[in-house]
Amino acid sequence: MPVSPTGRTWDSSGGSFQESTKFKNVWTTHSASPIAYERGRIYMDNYQCCITSIAQQPRLIYQKSKCAKSEKIEDALLLECPLGEMLPSPSDYKASLIVLTVQNWLLRLSADSGEVLEKVYLAGSCCKFFRYLSWDTPQEVMIVKSAQNKLPAAARQAGIQQSVLFYLAVFQVLPLSFIGMLEINKKIFGSSVTDVAVSNGILIVMYSMGLVRLYNFKAILEQFMEQPFALGQEFNWNGQVGSVGKYPFGLPCNIKITDTPPLLFEASSLENAFQIGGYPWHYIITPNKKKHKGVFHICSLKDNTLAKNGIQDMKCCSLEPDWIYFHPDMSGRIIHVGPNLIKVLKLKEVKNHADQMEIAEDFTIVANRENCVNNNVTVTASGRVVKKRFALLDDDPEQETFKIVDYEDELDLLSTVAVTQIGADGRAHLDFHCNEHGSLLKSIPLKESWDVTYSHEVYFDKDLVLHIEQKPNRRFSCHVYQMVCDTARDDDS
Repeated sequence: MPVSPTGRTWDSSGGSFQESTKFKNVWTTHSASPIAYERGRIYMDNYQCCITSIAQQPRLIYQKSKCAKSEKIEDALLLECPLGEMLPSPSDYKASLIVLTVQNWLLRLSADSGEVLEKVYLAGSCCKFFRYLSWDTPQEVMIVKSAQNKLPAAARQAGIQQSVLFYLAVFQVLPLSFIGMLEINKKIFGSSVTDVAVSNGILIVMYSMGLVRLYNFKAILEQFMEQPFALGQEFNWNGQVGSVGKYPFGLPCNIKITDTPPLLFEASSLENAFQIGGYPWHYIITPNKKKHKGVFHICSLKDNTLAKNGIQDMKCCSLEPDWIYFHPDMSGRIIHVGPNLIKVLKLKEVKNHADQMEIAEDFTIVANRENCVNNNVTVTASGRVVKKRFALLDDDPEQETFKIVDYEDELDLLSTVAVTQIGADGRAHLDFHCNEHGSLLKSIPLKESWDVTYSHEVYFDKDLVLHIEQKPNRRFSCHVYQMVCDTARDDDS
């Protein structure tokens, strides 16, 4: 039977939690600034305050003095030591945070003390790097993307053209090393580019007309690298003399794309929505017309053929759209979430047609709406027949509606948050389902009210549940639930 770090247990034999397992609200805190959570650590006050959530009661790890506005952190990634690798510094073996500040500084902070372990200056006034930290390969290659370059209004009126849209800085992590910096230029990729992203070695370029194009990012780095540089290296580059990653020079733009790279794939999709996954590889798009919003096509990446039953449409009438994505458990399945229904779909070969795939339903999870009757005709106590002028929406707040669906990889559980709002009071519960079959294993009612008009995040980490919510006037709260095993009834659980 698995044992959590705090000594509590859950029963994985037979695929269910113990009946005696409860989750108790042990701690709540409030903040005037956003609250973040990373692997057992709660960060507040713009990462100046760190609280561990692993102990019986959350406790302070460190509290730093308030930073200046110029040092404000805009984004962060957690770095964890790779197993079985020799690293140059003892600090590399402990968890750390890579953070991005408003003044173009990339900092590596100790996750245990907040101490600055490394500093890299990204660029001067030519571009702004903030808010955009992401993984190309998780825990291996990191991308820092600049904000979109826009000329001042006066320069645009004078007819001055801006050709560089974005800069991408690429780093290897642990040890932190500079791979290169490149620009996304209108002259190479076209004038209608709206955004770019990098994931799993693929450069994804998005266009205003809904077009999405994919390029081999690794091949681009190798083909167009002019000269490699190391952090701290002295350089003389295009008339500039300085040190790589030091103020005021920053990083050299040493990857110059001089010709359009070979195109791997392109597709047109509404709002640039495009996903790749499954086995064999498939992609999901919405046809690029507004009338098709909420309709998803699942097609083969190899030849663009639509899978059998590959058009998925829940036909729900709701304010919030349904959403679809490839299951993060790497099973190749697909999760389709609507207001009151979660479908887990799988790709399978069509019988007697090994080269054709079809979409089949693996299992479904249905919201509990037994007490919600959506009748258009009501008979009053006096016998008068009253007809409703409007039908009830599928995500009407007074009906139980799915708001969050997540996957917990260590325990192989699918978690869902369903909310029902009566008046100003919204009640939510977190449910755990068997990831293989969808059966309900445990339901945890959340004590705090849930306001559907504001943003919420829910994390499940081993024997811990965190609920981070935004309240009116940008007030934030964090509620921590701990697993307890007690055969006696506990009203606070």
